[in-house]
Amino acid sequence: MSTPLDTRVQAAPSQDTPLLDVKDLVVEYPGKGFRAQPFRALKGVSLDILPGETMGLVGESGSGKTTLGRAALGLAPVTEGSIMYDGRDISHLKRQQRRALSSEIQVVFQDPYSSLNPSMTIEQILTEPLTAAGVSSSAAKGRVRDLLDQVGLPADARGRLPREFSGGQRQRVAIARALALEPRLIVCDEPVSALDLSTQARVLDLFIDIQNRTGVAYLFVTHDLAVVRHISHRVAVMYRGEIVETGDGDRVTSEPRHPYTQRLFMAAPVPDPDKQEQRRTARRALLDAEASASVA
Repeated sequence: MSTPLDTRVQAAPSQDTPLLDVKDLVVEYPGKGFRAQPFRALKGVSLDILPGETMGLVGESGSGKTTLGRAALGLAPVTEGSIMYDGRDISHLKRQQRRALSSEIQVVFQDPYSSLNPSMTIEQILTEPLTAAGVSSSAAKGRVRDLLDQVGLPADARGRLPREFSGGQRQRVAIARALALEPRLIVCDEPVSALDLSTQARVLDLFIDIQNRTGVAYLFVTHDLAVVRHISHRVAVMYRGEIVETGDGDRVTSEPRHPYTQRLFMAAPVPDPDKQEQRRTARRALLDAEASASVA
């Protein structure tokens, strides 16, 4: 995961028109209990993604990053603001309209163990979105062979069940499923957090290779600065439902400016014990300074 960003990811796209453009997005959920105030998960978030670009969205659990991804997928309610996709407002699409958009926007979920139907073969899993889109059975089978080749799985994987594969291989199947309809944008919700470090690196390289070949854009949601540095052109940092810092991926993950991003940076482990102790000391000093400022 320590591979420098610019040796792994091609240059950021030169287009000026965003593929996804989120403006002043507010997401609220009903409060629990009688007369409870609604919980505001997102507080006026703005973010854009260019065609062929990876936007890394990083933050701790509860920061709102997954909610933003779910809102883009139509799985979270939009209270205020807008989500524009390719110049079209998709903030409040009806179910049928959202289903039609599935060929353009896809998702890879966090857990490769639960995101695949255990009773279906890999071929059935991959042909399901194709046949639902009206692709013929013979054409779908040919497409499955191409998809397995794209994600580095053997052709004989088609007749096997998900339980016969490792975590990394299952996530490759999930990526293949997301690619089946040739989307322009994939929301990746913590897609490598359930994998060991060596498998993480291979799956991240797969994401990058696919992007370089197809031009697909990613909204890459993660809590890990090392992961987001490896794959992202730009990075947005979320804290308590707001974006507190955004910019070039290499700069944000190596020279953070906002105190919260600095805390994330200092919390990331490094192999050198002396540097690790320096980071811990700096993080404690930053936390003490913030505590003193809040009291004052």
